[in-house]
Amino acid sequence: MVGIFCPQYLTIVALIGLVSSFTIQTKQNEDVPVVVEELLNLLTVNSPASIEKVEVQRPGYPTENFDWQGPGNVGQIVGVSVDSEGRPVIFHRGDRTWNYNTYDDNLEYEEAFEGPIQDATILVLNSITGVVVNAWGEQIFYLPHGLHIDPFGYVWLTDVALHQVFKFKPGSRRPDLILGERFTRGSDDQHFCQPTAVAVAKSGEIVVADGYCNNRIMVFDESGNLINKIPQQNEFVTLRVPHGLAILDQGDVCVADRENMRIICLNVGLRSNNDINNNNNNNNINERRRPPLTLHQPDLGRVFAVAAHGNILYAVNGPTSPMIPIRGFIMDPKFEDIFGSWSPSTGNFEQPHAMAISPNGSELYVTEIGPNKIWKFDLVRGNRQDDIWNNLE
Repeated sequence: MVGIFCPQYLTIVALIGLVSSFTIQTKQNEDVPVVVEELLNLLTVNSPASIEKVEVQRPGYPTENFDWQGPGNVGQIVGVSVDSEGRPVIFHRGDRTWNYNTYDDNLEYEEAFEGPIQDATILVLNSITGVVVNAWGEQIFYLPHGLHIDPFGYVWLTDVALHQVFKFKPGSRRPDLILGERFTRGSDDQHFCQPTAVAVAKSGEIVVADGYCNNRIMVFDESGNLINKIPQQNEFVTLRVPHGLAILDQGDVCVADRENMRIICLNVGLRSNNDINNNNNNNNINERRRPPLTLHQPDLGRVFAVAAHGNILYAVNGPTSPMIPIRGFIMDPKFEDIFGSWSPSTGNFEQPHAMAISPNGSELYVTEIGPNKIWKFDLVRGNRQDDIWNNLE
């Protein structure tokens, strides 16, 4: 547990000292100048006697679970999420890989003639053993990429060959909603170009990272109608391969801006970020936008994935340069602070691609596309957590 001292007190003391350095002459019975009176009032309200010490718990620190064994005989594991029962769900490519021959110079998919992947591409795993307990998604996808299970249990998937985003009801094998046009790339409001990720807010809005070609974020309502896109024309936000998404409790959408080697957290106008209880709507969505928050440091590298628990963000980078280790990070976007890093104990990350946190915040999963594996980490809290953090400081 960390005690946070309220900085307002020091600020007020400094202001009082500044004001008192001037000669203030007042007649008898004249009121104290307003600025001094207000400062004195603030000082009284924020005095040490009236300030309660705020206790803030450190976020869980990822420690490798040595008992975990993920499934074997799978393709590149490009997506992962965790369902309401705490079971990790992975999205893999079967016998498909993405190489230099996958697309032509016009970004047209060259391997459509092979048909969809015959294997089940979506595997539900036991959270303790990693054994596959359910499998589906055969003969649907061509080149899987992103997976997200939303707060309502719906499964969302992206396919970078089909240029589409899919929504499946729990237990259904037919999509309930499809965004984008099959095998048709585009940059207008009805098309995607290799969409990488999707995330759904508690308030129902659908956020899509689009993607390798368009370098934009698109926001849709629950029915799939476009309500916002970023960047807007003349907006000073430039994305280079937005590769992963995470939505903070406060409503900001954090983007793994891979080739810019940073994470950028945007207010995209989600209702959860704009006082649902005040009946705000999205008619003036761009008028409420504020500058984004940015997380960056020299050794952050190419950020492939992000995941959030509350308003704390976890991220993992990928191959960047021999000088930058491949590892995970812990961040506080509100203060634009990267305050911890982590990695496996029994080996090293090689090509991490996706990550997810269980709904109760106790477990974190990272998937790789070579070797094709899934790591499990326990998010350690309590006394053991304090020992870990103290060793890092």
